[in-house]
Amino acid sequence: MFDTMTLTKIVGGFCGTLLVFLLGGWAAQAIYGGGETHVAEGEELHQAYVIPVESGEGGEAVAEVTPEQLTAEFQEAFAAADPAAGEGEFRPCSACHSLAQGENRTGPTLYGVVDRPVDAIEGFDYSGALEQVAESWTADALNLFILAPTDYAPGTKMNFNGIKDVQDRANLIAYLATNPGG
Repeated sequence: MFDTMTLTKIVGGFCGTLLVFLLGGWAAQAIYGGGETHVAEGEELHQAYVIPVESGEGGEAVAEVTPEQLTAEFQEAFAAADPAAGEGEFRPCSACHSLAQGENRTGPTLYGVVDRPVDAIEGFDYSGALEQVAESWTADALNLFILAPTDYAPGTKMNFNGIKDVQDRANLIAYLATNPGG
């Protein structure tokens, strides 16, 4: 069945494959410098490539934006808000909220929400998380909530990622302030 020549070809094939992998590993190590790094005692290792950052300092934490800064930025955007553009921003909200007075869906009705007390809709089962952060839905409170609902009111039932653009939030709140749908 197997003669000497067939057995020699099989062994030669394995040896050739092993040689290719060994040479490939050796070449990769030479090119990419893998393996152990030998550093003489007293020498320091330096990065081969440093990625420049704006601050020029490494390891510095990015400053967080305070609610006061968000409010100031929002006030500017709200002054120039366009309620008509906010109607387009409301479309994703309409999956869970209604603008009709007394019509609750997954979320409570948003009819007259601006300056309305928090948790004020009778018959809607609120989570209680909102009462911990605000007393009424002022434009500023709505802005912070719509930016990131779960960050603003941890434990809220609202499952929404938020609207990151400040002008889009301002337009939406201006639209809600017009009490459409009533």
